[in-house]
Amino acid sequence: MSLKRQHSRLQLAGICLVLALGTLALYWPVIHHNFIGLDDNLYVTANPQVQAGLTWSGVQWAFQNSMAANWHPLTWLSHMLDCQWFGLNPAGHHLTNIFFHIANVLLLFAWLNGTTGALWRSALVAALFAWHPTHVESVAWVAERKDVLSAFFWLLALLAYTRYTKNPSLATYLLGLLLFACGLMAKPMVVTLPLVLLLVDFWPLGRFPLSNFRFPILFRLVLEKIPFLLLALAASGVNYAAQSNSGATWSVDALPLHVRFANALVSYVRYISKTFWPADLAVIYPYEKHWPLWFVLTAAGLLLIWTVLVIVRTRQNPFLFFGWFYYIGTLVPVIGLVQVGPQAMADRYLYLPSIGLFVLIVWGANELLVAQPHQTKIAALVGTVALGAFVIITSFQLQYWQNSLKLLVHTVAVTSDNYAADAYLGGELESAGLNDAALPFFAESVRIAPTFAIAQWNLGLELLRRGRAAEAAEHLAVTAKLTPNDPVIQCYYGKALAAAGKLAEAKAQFTGVLRLKPGYAEAQAALDAILSAHPELK
Repeated sequence: MSLKRQHSRLQLAGICLVLALGTLALYWPVIHHNFIGLDDNLYVTANPQVQAGLTWSGVQWAFQNSMAANWHPLTWLSHMLDCQWFGLNPAGHHLTNIFFHIANVLLLFAWLNGTTGALWRSALVAALFAWHPTHVESVAWVAERKDVLSAFFWLLALLAYTRYTKNPSLATYLLGLLLFACGLMAKPMVVTLPLVLLLVDFWPLGRFPLSNFRFPILFRLVLEKIPFLLLALAASGVNYAAQSNSGATWSVDALPLHVRFANALVSYVRYISKTFWPADLAVIYPYEKHWPLWFVLTAAGLLLIWTVLVIVRTRQNPFLFFGWFYYIGTLVPVIGLVQVGPQAMADRYLYLPSIGLFVLIVWGANELLVAQPHQTKIAALVGTVALGAFVIITSFQLQYWQNSLKLLVHTVAVTSDNYAADAYLGGELESAGLNDAALPFFAESVRIAPTFAIAQWNLGLELLRRGRAAEAAEHLAVTAKLTPNDPVIQCYYGKALAAAGKLAEAKAQFTGVLRLKPGYAEAQAALDAILSAHPELK
């Protein structure tokens, strides 16, 4: 082995070691964190199927179930394995997330370095991906295992596809297809991989050079992606059905298309802003349904200008085209055109798309340095300071993920009119026995969003416990109207009516509950009590 080759291998090993150990050290405090009340109960702490560990019946359940508004069986299986190995000790579950994140960092570095040969640029992109504050949510939240797991298969699929393009074989192609299928079974957001593979063909693989544009080449490359596209379409259909059946998707009446497009345009710009200036990060960003027109037009104008500049410079700097359209494209499934949940945007959605921005930034900075080599030392200093700042911000952001209460208090502090965070914070305070502190947050959530069922439900129950039955009935009436097929909510509305002395209405409500769920003991007992005490209502 030549001395030069040995030196190159030592460099690679050193970079990988720094990336792996640096990421492990940065995220190590997470193993002392608790589970988070938001979704960790669905995925682990209140899920008996998952807690049973990896069993044949559990495997069947994982593939047949669309709980949590997604069909992602491999994510369920990974949580089952964690429960089998670690039980309900959160340290083990957090550690698994950390190790998947480290694996993703190393895979990203290996792919970029292998396809571009740009060792230090690839290392810097991997470091940004490893230590950027917006990725805390994906790594520190057990329920977001699906992020790090799907990214793991995404990057493996990229590596397999790259090997196929260099040494075409059916086995390597099928391996890439299988890895993509695994990614889809971890989180459906990876449906954009077929389009990303076309971007990869352009840069860095250079299979579709602009200088020698020929339609047959493009047609062959598109045809090559058809099996990937068919898998993506099938997964999209399955998951859309899962989300619709669970009631997680918003109707066009509740959230008109023009509102969704406005939020999408603004969110694209906000994600870029968070990448450069990761301040006021929150687990829930409230949905703004009335962005000022000038704000939306400014966002649209910026996106258009950036897109035009990228296209104009594509021939000279093909990485710009890859980075920009990778970012734009990979965010499409979660940009809100199909709205799922109450959030306007989410840090976790930036986990994969940020790779495009990091490539654009790092390769773009390198081009500037080539043009002005005397600025190299200044650029290196700026880059080091920026990376160090991201590490510090990440370490502080991790502290908010110690428990649900701390996380939600922070979220409410850094956002405004955040009805979902107010409602969830009230729930956490109530669970901690701080009912007096919880009540104002429930009331504030209802004030901001009167149609948010969770807040109306929590406020109604809290008022009912305090003997304020008439007020409770008003809020539970709204909840009952919003969730007409939930017998528990309908039953509690009946209880509030009875406690408020509206016996005839309560009788009718309990009768309706029993039609909804025949034999429901709680509703039957409440109805019998009314009829026994007031035979005239029979």
